[in-house]
Amino acid sequence: MSAYLPSLMGGVLIGASAVMFLLLNGRIAGISGIVGRLIQGAGITNNLAFVLGLLLGPVSYLMMFGDLPAVQITAGWPLIVVAGLLVGFGSRMGSGCTSGHGVIGLARLSPRSMVAVATFLTAGVVAVAALRTFGS
Repeated sequence: MSAYLPSLMGGVLIGASAVMFLLLNGRIAGISGIVGRLIQGAGITNNLAFVLGLLLGPVSYLMMFGDLPAVQITAGWPLIVVAGLLVGFGSRMGSGCTSGHGVIGLARLSPRSMVAVATFLTAGVVAVAALRTFGS
């Protein structure tokens, strides 16, 4: 169980922050929307505080657990950049990102979010199956 504690606590913190953001600000804690508004210069104080909180998350983790989790990325930078751009494009095209649709949208029983999350999960399953079948 202790191996899963950091992930469990991370999920609890994400859920709690999304609920607090909704209750205190009346807005959905979708990262793509928050960053988009920040880039447009709208609601700079609230949006910047939220983004800074996300960036301070790893620092808090380091202080609580004494070390950052081991992360191994085997893809090269070109693939990582292309993947990031595709995620950004998909977030704009889908009117939100996984955090907005998956954490808040599902909790609000939003039909659009249910379709979006089903699409995210299906695409993930297909990608893993394809990589296991055709990958190296």
